[in-house]
Amino acid sequence: MQINKKFFDLISTNNELNKTQLKMLDLEPIEDDNLEELSLGKEISRNDANMLMLLKGKLAIKAQEQIVKNYHMVLDFNNIKTSKTETPSIKQKDTSNIRIYCDGACSGNPGEAGSGLALYIDDNLPILYHGAYIKKGTNNIAELNALYKALLLSQEMKSSQIITILSDSKYSIDCIKTWAYGWKAKGWTKKGGEIKNLELIKSAHLLYEEIKNKIEIKHVKGHAGIEGNELADRMAVHTIKAKNETYESYSYSNKNDVLNLTSY
Repeated sequence: MQINKKFFDLISTNNELNKTQLKMLDLEPIEDDNLEELSLGKEISRNDANMLMLLKGKLAIKAQEQIVKNYHMVLDFNNIKTSKTETPSIKQKDTSNIRIYCDGACSGNPGEAGSGLALYIDDNLPILYHGAYIKKGTNNIAELNALYKALLLSQEMKSSQIITILSDSKYSIDCIKTWAYGWKAKGWTKKGGEIKNLELIKSAHLLYEEIKNKIEIKHVKGHAGIEGNELADRMAVHTIKAKNETYESYSYSNKNDVLNLTSY
C-alpha cells in the first residue's frame, strides 16, 4: 500500500514520527515541516502499516523496541506472512559491497524443506528472504534453491565490486561450480546413476556461467556463529513454518529477534 495523508495522520503525533517509524520508512530525523511530504507515496506492506500504527506516539526507545518484538511474536505465532512482495526494491550504489548468505533447511530428510537468504549491502541492515517451500523435499534441494536465488539476486544487482555469495553447503557449490561441467560434457549424465535435482542444477549452472565474472561463491562453516549464515538459517527454518513457495522479505528491526527464532 502507499502512504497517503489520511494514513500519515494515523501514525504521526503532532506531524512527527518516532525513531523506529522513521527507520521503517527509510527517513532521516528532521525538524521541519517536510516529514509528511517525504512520507507520502512510500510503498509499505500491510504488516508494516500495522506496526507503524502500533508505534504511534512519543515513546521511549525501549518501548518502541518492545512493540516491534511483540508484533513479530504475534506474526510468528499466527503464522502470518511478513510481506506480499517477492522481492522488495533495493536501494544501492554502483560501488556497493554486496554479500549474500544462503541456506537451506529440512524437517526430516526427506521432509518439509525451505530456503533462506541474508543480503548485505554495505553496512546497512541485511535484507532477509524466506521461500521455496517444498512439502516433501531434501536438505540438498533446499540448499540448491537458496544458492539459485542468490544467483538471481546477483544478476539483478549493480556493483563495481565482486558480489560474494556464501553457502555452508559444499554439495550445492560443487554442483554448480565444478561437477556441472563434467556432467554437461557427458550430456548431463554421470557414471553410476542419475543426477539428482538435475533441472535445478542446470538452471543454476547456466545462470552461474552468465554472471560468474561479477560474483564469487565461497563456502562458509554452518552453525558457527557467523551472523549472515545464522540469519539465512533462521529464514530457511521459518519457511517451513510459513510454507511460502515464492520468496518473501522478512520484516524486522532487531537482528537478535531473528537470531532467537527456531533453528534445527
